[in-house]
Amino acid sequence: MSIERIGVGPRMSKAVVHGNTVYLAGQVADKTKGASVAEQTREVLGIIDDLLKQAGTDKTKLLSANIWLPDISTFAEMNGVWDAWVSQGNTPARATVEAKLAGPEYKVEIMVVAAK
Repeated sequence: MSIERIGVGPRMSKAVVHGNTVYLAGQVADKTKGASVAEQTREVLGIIDDLLKQAGTDKTKLLSANIWLPDISTFAEMNGVWDAWVSQGNTPARATVEAKLAGPEYKVEIMVVAAK
């Protein structure tokens, strides 16, 4: 079975397609880093939409999502953006945890797995 890599870098790929499954690396906001959780979540979800499209799928085929917040008190703020974005009736299995991210300017990181 073939493996397709999207956004290949020296340390990781932004997405990997194996068979009919698309695995995204954790995505963070670069344009809005330092901004609010809501703004960063919107940017990250836009990045996810773009990567899924490049891989030949979309958010209606999400299987799972992992979300990391450095401050769990921002859970509701992130969820407000997530709930407006996620395809109702096609919601993935999801976990959200509090964890330090790569830098203090990042307020959210999201990783998803989707079917093709």
